[in-house]
Amino acid sequence: MNTMTMGNNPTFPLLARILIGALFVTAGIRKVMFLAGTAGYLAKLGFPAAEVVAWLAVVIEIGGGLLLIVGWQTRMVAWVLGLFVIIATGAAHRFWEFDAAQYNNQLNHFLKNAAILGGLLMIASYGPGSASVDKR
Repeated sequence: MNTMTMGNNPTFPLLARILIGALFVTAGIRKVMFLAGTAGYLAKLGFPAAEVVAWLAVVIEIGGGLLLIVGWQTRMVAWVLGLFVIIATGAAHRFWEFDAAQYNNQLNHFLKNAAILGGLLMIASYGPGSASVDKR
């Protein structure tokens, strides 16, 4: 019997967490680097207290991304990041409201976020895998 199937190979869940977590960490660092621009964009989208929301996004993205990578409180972190993705997608990537020049770009962002949400739902459902702090 082959014991190296995807289901019990610790490499695949770890790789999934690293790839998804790296996306959030990178996005959070970029928000910090351009915090005024991030806050301005959030204000344009209609968020109240846009600078506070920008910092909250930074904490969620960097903190959640790092926790996802190391696999600590992984299921809860995946749910929080999933909610974050839903809010961000609903606020910023309503492709149906954009003109023809931006429609495809926004549709791609919407679908990318849907795929990220799918990955987060898999992690929330099946856990972090054995190569994680949660399983140590």
